[in-house]
Amino acid sequence: MRIMGVDPGLRITGYGVVETPGSTLVEAGCLRLDERSSVSDRLLELEVDVEKLLARFRPDAVAVEIVFAHYKHPATAVVMAHARGILLLCVRRANLPLIELRPTEIKKSLTGHGHASKEQMQDGVMARLNLAARPEPPDVADAIAIALCAQVRWPA
Repeated sequence: MRIMGVDPGLRITGYGVVETPGSTLVEAGCLRLDERSSVSDRLLELEVDVEKLLARFRPDAVAVEIVFAHYKHPATAVVMAHARGILLLCVRRANLPLIELRPTEIKKSLTGHGHASKEQMQDGVMARLNLAARPEPPDVADAIAIALCAQVRWPA
């Protein structure tokens, strides 16, 4: 079973691909979108890049966070929703199952704490996968964590 976790964004989109059994990390990385481009151009760039990832890794399912809007940063949720919409479109076009997870569920599954910091998430991923260093940037660690959490939710 191969699951791709994605942490969508309009600047950086993290991805992590894991296989079961054993939670083996296949690959993780990030897509860096051109910040000088318009939002619509970045969305198109993201669509092309995500479609390439899906074709390359051929996951059995894709996992993503449910949009969370913090009252102090409502614009962040709107920006993430644009990128998330592109991801959902790509997953639907590829006819893949989608696993949607709450941010607190992902954090709790990896660290035991539903409000873990970015650094705690990086440390949790590093420990779970016996990595030599923290995954960087934090978007990559988040994507790996999403994939690891989805393994528990996905029917075997």
